[in-house]
Formats: sequence, C-alpha cells, structure tokens
Amino acid sequence: MRRLNLAKSTRSIYLSLACLSLALHLLLAFFCLSILQTACILPPSSSTQDTDPVQHGSHPSPLDAGRPRRKVRSSRPAGEDSFSGSEKKLTGGGRAAQEVKGRARLEALFRHPLYNLPRPPLQEDDWLLRVRTSYDKMDWTNDVDTHPPWLRFHLGITRWELYDRRDPNLDQLTHYLATQRILNAVQKTGGTQLKLLMSFPNHGQALLKPMKQSRQAETDVNLFYFSDFERHNAEIAAFHLDRLLGFHRVPPVVGRLINVTTEIREITTDHKLMKTFFTSPAGNVCFYGQCEYYCSTEHPVCGRPHLLEVSLAAMLPDLTLAPRRSWRSPWKRSYSRTKLAQWEKVPAYCDTVKQTPPYNRGTRLVDLIDMAVLDFLMSNMDRHHYETFEKFGNDTFLVHLDHGRAFGRHSQDEPSILAPLQQCCRIRRSTLLRLRLLSLPDSRLSDMMRASLARDPLAAVAPILSEPHLSALDRRLATVLQVVRTCQHQHQDVIYDDLGKQQEQFFHFLPTSSSNPEVTTVEALERITET
Repeated sequence: MRRLNLAKSTRSIYLSLACLSLALHLLLAFFCLSILQTACILPPSSSTQDTDPVQHGSHPSPLDAGRPRRKVRSSRPAGEDSFSGSEKKLTGGGRAAQEVKGRARLEALFRHPLYNLPRPPLQEDDWLLRVRTSYDKMDWTNDVDTHPPWLRFHLGITRWELYDRRDPNLDQLTHYLATQRILNAVQKTGGTQLKLLMSFPNHGQALLKPMKQSRQAETDVNLFYFSDFERHNAEIAAFHLDRLLGFHRVPPVVGRLINVTTEIREITTDHKLMKTFFTSPAGNVCFYGQCEYYCSTEHPVCGRPHLLEVSLAAMLPDLTLAPRRSWRSPWKRSYSRTKLAQWEKVPAYCDTVKQTPPYNRGTRLVDLIDMAVLDFLMSNMDRHHYETFEKFGNDTFLVHLDHGRAFGRHSQDEPSILAPLQQCCRIRRSTLLRLRLLSLPDSRLSDMMRASLARDPLAAVAPILSEPHLSALDRRLATVLQVVRTCQHQHQDVIYDDLGKQQEQFFHFLPTSSSNPEVTTVEALERITET
C-alpha cells in the first residue's frame, strides 16, 4: 500500500512539472511574439534612402514614379545602389520640391517652339500602317479607342518619326508595358547577349533586357566595347535622351520589376530557357539562357530572391507587315582587337561617304550625324547598323535600336564616336538649336534627363542614371558644341537648314532675350557658340 501511494505521488509530481513546463513555454512564446511584432513596426525614419521594392517585395506603381517617395531605413546590402552625397542632402520636402521644379522645367522645355516645329501635312503614303490593310486578321475595328496601346503606337508611325511626343498614347503604352500581366516569356534569337520576348494580352509584345550589374558599376577600362555587358537602365535612358533631343527615333522603353519565378520560369514555353534556371547558394532564383556572350552559370541573371529589374522596349510592327532595311553604318568599328576601320585611318573619309548613295542626297547624312550625337552623349560605341522602313525608301528617319552598351563609363569620353560630325562638319539647324537650348542653365541637359527619368517606374527603386552619368551628359554636350564651333571656323557650309522659309514665319513667336529686347531667343542661341 505504501508503494502504491508513493507511485501515485510520483505521478502527481511529474504531471505538475509537465504542466508548469508547458505554462512557462506558452508564456515565453507570447513574450517573444510581442517582441517580434514590435520589431517589425518600422519607426518614422529620417534616413535619406528610398524604399527598395526589391528588398521589401513590393512592385512600385508606374503612377507613383514621379511622386515624393516615403523614406524608410534602407535594407540594401553593401555594394548595392546608394545615393551620392549630393542626393543625401535632399530629404523629405526638399526632394519633393526638386522633383516638382524639375517637372515644371521639363514641361516648359517641351512647350518651347523648337520642340513644336510644324511638320509637312501627312499624305496617305506617309503613314506606315492602316488597320484595314495590315491587321484585318486580328479583327480590329476602325474605332481607335478600342485599340490596345501597342497597336495605336504602330498606327502612329509616320515617314518622319516613330511617335508624336504630344500623343497621349505614349504614356498609355509605357503604363501598359509596366503593368500588364505577362502571358509568356521566350528567349529572343540573335544578338550576343540574353534578351527575352515577353507577350501580353491583346497580342502585345516587348523586348526584355535584364539587370546585369549595379548602376554604380563602371565598365572596366581594359574591356573592349564589344565585350561589355548590356545594361537595362541604358535602354531606358536612351529613350528619354532621344526624346529630349527631339528625334523620336527610339521605340518607347520602360523599366519594370518582374518576378523571375512566376513571370518567367512558370509560364515560359521555351524549354531551352527553362533548363537554365537554378537557385543560387544565396537562395536567389537565377537563369542564364543561351547566347554568344555571358550566357553561363558564371554570368547568371538573378532575382532577389525572385524580383528582378528589367527594361521593356515596345516592339516595332512585324516584318511581314512593315519590312525594314538594315544599313551598315559607314562609321562602323572593326570589332577587332588589332585592326582599325577605314574611317579611323583616313581623315578625309567623309568625302567618299558624301559621294556614295544614299548619303549623296537628301537628309541621310545629317540623320547619321544626329545619331552620332546621340551615341556620343551616352557613350555608345556599338553602333554598327541602323534600320529604316522599306515603305518610305530613302526619304525617312533612321530607327535607333539597341543601346544596351551605352552609359558604361561616366569618367571617360570617347571622341571617336563623333567622327561623322568631325569629318563631315555638317549638322541640322534644328538639332544644333536644341543642343544649344539644352546647354542653358534653365534647361540644362542633366536636369532635364533627371526630371524625365524620374517618371519611370524603376526610379522608385533608385535613379535610372547615377549623378556622375548625368554630369557627363553636360560635359559631352559642351564637347559637341565645341566641335561645331571648330567646324564653323574651318568651313562655310556647316549648317543644314531644315527650317527653310518657315523659319521666319514660325520663330517670330519666340520670346526676346531679357538682356537685349531686340534679340530673339533663336538669335541668342545662335550666338552662344560664339561667346
């Protein structure tokens, strides 16, 4: 009996200890949960860094790209994009005020008569496409309001430009590319580096280039231009720079954060691409595709852990609907580590070009020089070909494509890119006037680019171009104007007058100079290079 009582007593003690242990564990669990909840609530921050959607797992809205952004403590790891010292001085209302001021200046720039030059009346043959003849298999109606933005973009292409800057469809198209559901992703054939063809509802498509390196990374000086990485932000910046120069020859490009897993791997029908996916030791989802350069496990494209920055460029009309002709640039580089191209060895090379069709008539030569100015400003050495729409023959604009290797170095300029301008000493009057306008303090090119790029969705992650790259634009613009001055001192027929008789009729609306009421803005701009 005594042993029985002892056993019952022991069981009671064990039961009591078990209950006490359970109670202590529950108490400890509630205590830890309360601490974790408190730690997860971010206090009001005075940090000068923007929220990084890549780190916090949220997509920035395209509609928020130009708005003041909420500040929180940055969780970027060391080595990732960070703002420069000048940007860190701008906090809260200061940054918002600068963005508002930048937008106001940008809007004022685009109201300038130089960005609203009258075009010749468009004839039927000046339009690239029509719905009835080109898209009848898709059952589109003639009601423009029912057309998706990409179709309206195609139908807006004319003999003179890819799009009209004042067309409200441009914003709708970039919003479409930045927000529409992705239906499929396959690797685009051709080229030297990885790029994907993305499909959207209503037959929309875009060309994707992924983020390969940080915005702060500068191309190694020992790396040949044809072996350089392609940069997603360079494609975005090239589109905005082309607009600021008034060319409208680069297809619309927008930045976007995509989920590598749900928006590529899980929906792709490209089995070869699918086989290149893997999870890195850091837990990031990566892929590398198949291409000539940088498509290997040593050069993967990786999300963080799933989100990836990309550029999306609107596709041009299918070649079966609007054939394009590819032209070899007369100033193409040799793409050799040892050989020089002919234009690099013969100072009078342009004399030969001027006698060669199609450069011996029309505007083709000054079109090419426009392209050289664009390439020099963004340090793009990879311009080997350009394209035109066959329908328009030789009397049309040049389509500016593929700018992934631009904006590689901000600390160094490449004067050889300006060879067409230096050797031919020829430039459009309207181009020169806009360049001079962008050199003035109130419309400085770097400021206009900063304001324009702030509207891109990826600007909510980090500025599309770093401050050194923006400063380089001003420095290179001054170089272009100096080359023109040198040409004017050495030659008589430097300016190609594309304004003609309408110049006097149009520019009398321009305001006069504040320092001299008798001098119009055009005359003031003309004199800038002489002072």
